[in-house]
Amino acid sequence: MTGVPELPDIEDYLAALRPRVLGARLEQVRITGFSLLKTFDPPVSAIEGQRVTGLRRLGKRLVFVFDDADGPLFAVLHLMIAGRLRWRDPGAKVPGKVGMAAFDFTGGERGDGTLLLTEAGTKKRASLHVVRGEDALAEHDRGGIDPLRADRADFAAQLQLENRTLKRALTDPRRFSGIGNAFSDEILHAARLSPVKRTRQLTDEELDRLHAATHEVLQAWVTRLREQTGDGFPEAVTAFRADFATHGRFGQPCPVCGTGIQRIRYADNETNYCPRCQTEGKLLADRSLSRLLKDDWPRTVDQLEGA
Repeated sequence: MTGVPELPDIEDYLAALRPRVLGARLEQVRITGFSLLKTFDPPVSAIEGQRVTGLRRLGKRLVFVFDDADGPLFAVLHLMIAGRLRWRDPGAKVPGKVGMAAFDFTGGERGDGTLLLTEAGTKKRASLHVVRGEDALAEHDRGGIDPLRADRADFAAQLQLENRTLKRALTDPRRFSGIGNAFSDEILHAARLSPVKRTRQLTDEELDRLHAATHEVLQAWVTRLREQTGDGFPEAVTAFRADFATHGRFGQPCPVCGTGIQRIRYADNETNYCPRCQTEGKLLADRSLSRLLKDDWPRTVDQLEGA
């Protein structure tokens, strides 16, 4: 199973890319996935032959910076759900079925190499935009604040701009940059808050908990992923990790209290939570299951466990 790479994953990619491509020359871009490139002016050839002068994270996007006589150029790469990066030997072939593009670099700190972009599945959603100037780059910024740098006041202001569920507010890129389905579950579990609680219903103490948990969970995972990757390159980017507390762990015991993790399914996503730690023992109705079970749908974790 995969999922959209979120803030800790993108930071891991950036840390691995810096010694490989920062200062390196992008010799050639080989695009094989016809749906990948979303812009034509400037053409992708404009960044060929240029040196990478910077790397940035813009929400869940990777930004490669190139200096140019006519103004800075930016290659904005959004991996979406199934896009992944691989670092390979120079001139590596683009994989046939899942390959989308190859970026050939020379002169990096770690030597020459090729960055491959792959995308599993039939729905090809990854995107590459080549834009010129900071104003054009800003059009790809959804506007959310960096949750690793936001103080308590800024965090609370963004969170409570609208009266929404905590899950939706945390994953709104207009509010917070880089938080998605997986890490919002982990943050809310650490904060001991229900995913469906409304943002304007939070007490000051709950706001303190949520702000602290957001920073601590994201920073802990940035550090953990960097330690796991080391001098290598991220090869197992996924939204489902065995050492998560809740996300993707439906039916497994909560690491804090041992209660089975529950979930709410909607569209292609799901919210995972611990009913004892987060919802005062109450089960949140899963629409698909509650329609089937109707009156037999358990309302509390005690009913679920047959207590």
